[in-house]
Amino acid sequence: MALATVSRRGELEPVGWFGRLTLTGRILAVNVFALGVLAGSFLYIDGYRSKLVDDRMAQASIEVRMAAAAVAAAPAAARPQLMARLGASDQSRLRLYPDASSAPIDSWDYGPPTYELRDPKADPWRKRLARAMDRMIDIVVGAERPEEFVEPARDRLAAWPEAVAASRSSTVVTRLRRAPERTPVISSATRAGDAGVLLLTNNQREIVRSVRAERFWLGIILLGTGALSMLLSFFLARTIARPLRRLALAAHRVRLGRAREVQLPRLPSRHDEIGTLARALSDMSQALRKRIDATEAFAADVAHEIKNPLASLRSAVDSLDLVNDPELREKLIAIIRDDVARLDRLITDVSEASRMDAELSRARFETVDIGNMIEQLIDAREARGIPNDIRLAFARPNRGSAVLFGEGSRLARVIENLIDNAISFSPHGGLVQVAATRDQNEVVIRVEDEGPGVALDAREDIFNRFHSDRPEGEAFGRHSGLGLAIAKAIVEGHSGSILVTDRDEDQSGARFIIRLPAAQR
Repeated sequence: MALATVSRRGELEPVGWFGRLTLTGRILAVNVFALGVLAGSFLYIDGYRSKLVDDRMAQASIEVRMAAAAVAAAPAAARPQLMARLGASDQSRLRLYPDASSAPIDSWDYGPPTYELRDPKADPWRKRLARAMDRMIDIVVGAERPEEFVEPARDRLAAWPEAVAASRSSTVVTRLRRAPERTPVISSATRAGDAGVLLLTNNQREIVRSVRAERFWLGIILLGTGALSMLLSFFLARTIARPLRRLALAAHRVRLGRAREVQLPRLPSRHDEIGTLARALSDMSQALRKRIDATEAFAADVAHEIKNPLASLRSAVDSLDLVNDPELREKLIAIIRDDVARLDRLITDVSEASRMDAELSRARFETVDIGNMIEQLIDAREARGIPNDIRLAFARPNRGSAVLFGEGSRLARVIENLIDNAISFSPHGGLVQVAATRDQNEVVIRVEDEGPGVALDAREDIFNRFHSDRPEGEAFGRHSGLGLAIAKAIVEGHSGSILVTDRDEDQSGARFIIRLPAAQR
């Protein structure tokens, strides 16, 4: 019995480490994974920064080319002031190197500095924290690390590799460096005609501001989403895992059988799948409890019914050795034979009744013509002979009208049982009438006799197991009291119903009515 509850290995079971997590853990794992995907959007920040740097480097190339053209066209005396104005307009520093050995003409010597390289040690803690986050994200995304920008101690053309490269060609050479406070410094150099090589440097502090602003809002979104995700995870765990745990504990108590009246929570306020599951489990446990009670009652009834013939058999056997009268011994032997036959009949009926439900659940239903079946059963019964001159009458339906899906041999057992029951209760020369009709979507079978009928208060009891209400004059023990109980089990196994009523027009006798679903035409 226990093996039936164990599923085959790997069948609909989660595998790996995820399968070992509790339901709460799985909900959290799924939501954390979603957060991890969202956290991966920090890679977007790196791409966003790279695009800004590329745009600024392209802009610096254009600016240095335009500034070089303006410086080359200006008179030598006007060049320093022109460079100062150009640097102030785009917040850059311009240096013109006439040759490799001369000091440059510096725009800062003719105007205020256009940017400032700050000492990171002098910055407040907020900026230091921001730089630490910059370094951490650079490590995570694997960002390239530009060389550090340092002003040369002796400012000459040779101190700037981009300027040296520009002096040897007519192209613009741009280079990216990093200031001590981790802000990008872009330098771009090109030839300014005969005036020399022009070098433009710019500290792009707005790139860092823009990237940090994006990162700040992304962090706010990530924190808010994370908090909401955790709250939803615990809410789901509370509304899913907790009721499932209650159901599992109650089912475990039912399995242990320590509390007979364990009530599984039905969760009536829940209209979702868990509520449906709770009510299904509760109904299943109640049905199981009723089934167990019925099985125990059936076992007790079987034991009680077997004790009577066993007691009679023991008494007859014990008396057999003490009796010398041949006639009395023959009577005792006849009693023993009757008790053995009674036990055999009882055990056969008990065996059939106990396996009825299981056999019906496995039976393969086929099309059955009830009219043809009843006709054959009546012919066979008449061929065997009917006692007391009792007559059988069958109102046969139109061919093909009383057709249903069922297990033919079981249905034949029901009808045969009802006919035999009607014969046993009919008076001498009585009439047993059998009819089968089609009533909309049902096949209705009627068996009527002219006997004493069934009392109103006994019409439910006669279908109980071991209930025996036999006609007068019949020898005791000829029936086990299981016939009508077996008939009812077979009918209900075919999704039908059986009941007993009085006959019409105050006629004496009983009428058994069976209703079964008809086969679709």
